[in-house]
Amino acid sequence: MKYNFDEVIDRSDNFSAKYDELEAKFGRSDLVSLWVADMDFRAAEPIMEAIRERAEQGIFGYTSRPESYYKTMKNWYKTRYNWDMEKDHIIHSPGVVPTLSLIMKLFTEPGDKIIIQSPVYYPFFNVVKDNERELVINPLKKVDGDYFMDFEDLENKIDEKVKFLILCNPHNPIGRVWTKEELRKLGDMCIKNNITVIADEIHGDLVYDGKRYTPFASISEEFRLNSISCLSATKTFNIAGLQASFAVFPDKEMHDKFDEFLGILDIKRNNCFSLVAMEAAYAKGGEWLDQVLVYIRDNMKFVNEYCEKHMPQIKANMPEGTYLVWLDCNDLGLSDDALNDFFVNKARVALDGGSWFGEEGKGYMRINVACPRATLKEGLDRIKEAIINEL
Repeated sequence: MKYNFDEVIDRSDNFSAKYDELEAKFGRSDLVSLWVADMDFRAAEPIMEAIRERAEQGIFGYTSRPESYYKTMKNWYKTRYNWDMEKDHIIHSPGVVPTLSLIMKLFTEPGDKIIIQSPVYYPFFNVVKDNERELVINPLKKVDGDYFMDFEDLENKIDEKVKFLILCNPHNPIGRVWTKEELRKLGDMCIKNNITVIADEIHGDLVYDGKRYTPFASISEEFRLNSISCLSATKTFNIAGLQASFAVFPDKEMHDKFDEFLGILDIKRNNCFSLVAMEAAYAKGGEWLDQVLVYIRDNMKFVNEYCEKHMPQIKANMPEGTYLVWLDCNDLGLSDDALNDFFVNKARVALDGGSWFGEEGKGYMRINVACPRATLKEGLDRIKEAIINEL
């Protein structure tokens, strides 16, 4: 079927964090909401149909995952990415961030070091610090507008206390889809230094222009055994509110310890709607995904062309993956606090502040373009007018 992503949906009664929490997050509610990473699009019809059918049953007890749940998941990754994951390695989790936090708690000790590559998804900072582990920053380097891993810096910061490296693949917020060669170099360094890679690959399906997402664990048997993969259909299919993800633990000892702790917390089961939604997404969601990727890519081009034409002080990157555009706002000449104030109180647009993603993000903003074109244009128009009238 043909999906209409231009439809502007009123989310005022949607109990949406993206809209209902504007006042708490930004201090005002009259903002065009282009921040937190969920989409303003209806989910794929097969997903909604599966949820409707499940709701019609009228009984919402504890769920048991059928074999078909794992089959669709495994088939998705095998067909699209040539990764043959094993069912016995898969563990359900409420989300990627809870998975990361539990890994810190279960497999590290206070004082152990964890490497992240900033600017990067800000919960990475929190799961390390909140679990009293030591954060090691391996900043990405920017060369002629493109970001790359800094392997020399990484090598200099590795010591015997480093236990994990959290990889963001594709990378949020800068949108790089790491090549197999880059991942291989990173993986070889981690194996050499006895560092396990935690691969957050939740944006893996959201890739453009012939780029290819390579699951880290699919590269080699060594990499598979030296990694934990964090995955979900929630970003791909806009079902994050259903709170379902899964992690792949090839190491049996780690798998069993993680699974045991989920049992202690009594959070091992899907809720009844996430179960059918995840299965429907992986079994029947490909048509919707193909269409939404075209629409999102056009939105990215729209942002880039709008900035070039109307506000060249802001430079928009063209991401290889995700639906997030990293905006270089340094030419506005504002301090970090002034920059955030400008977007909130002058432009009246809610974006993610670049500094949320680490020191390397200062002077930048992240805009979510997974929304109708009209919503995106309204936000950009407000920014343009604020530049003209307020700066």
